[in-house]
Amino acid sequence: MSSPSKRVVVFDYGFGNVRSAERALARAGAEVEITRDFDKAMNAEGLLVPGVGAFAACMKGLKEARGDWIVGRRLAGGRPVMGICVGMQILFARGIEHGVETEGLDEWPGSVEPLQADIVPHMGWNTVEAPVGSQLFSGLDTDARFYFVHSYAVHDWNLEVANPAMRAPLVTWSTHGKPFVAAVENGALWATQFHPEKSGDAGAQLLTNWIGTL
Repeated sequence: MSSPSKRVVVFDYGFGNVRSAERALARAGAEVEITRDFDKAMNAEGLLVPGVGAFAACMKGLKEARGDWIVGRRLAGGRPVMGICVGMQILFARGIEHGVETEGLDEWPGSVEPLQADIVPHMGWNTVEAPVGSQLFSGLDTDARFYFVHSYAVHDWNLEVANPAMRAPLVTWSTHGKPFVAAVENGALWATQFHPEKSGDAGAQLLTNWIGTL
């Protein structure tokens, strides 16, 4: 007897490829709904926060849809949230675009800054370096490639875990010019800079891994 599908809400706040995310999650076995409904977003077993475009615009849209409050409340209760692309970037303390600094959700310290590379944006397939023990990349080969489209990234990870009983976040890196954070697994909060919904079989496996933890 198969287990029931996990309910996942793709949070629709006006920024992100919600339809492609919906299709990819459904293929990975989830029961998916695209909505900004407060109760549905709060009560789903998983919440996926997509994001494309500018950091400041995404933050403005998220706040207008009360998404900042939803993410915070879900995480306070240990309820899974996953951010993708700019949906990952806004989880950091701040974003700096064209010299303008915008406050993020501050779930993690750090600044989202312009990529330090000869060619920007970073567009196309790239490998990642996942840490030992990663659940997100479980079952994937070390040479698996994922699809990136971005001009900004986090180049430094500075989160200190004061309580030794707490598991330190698992940080995955990729390189375009300079190494940058490609994914984070931190308790109930996971995120990827790349687009798993556009990353073929590797992305499908990654989403299946996330759904399996819900």
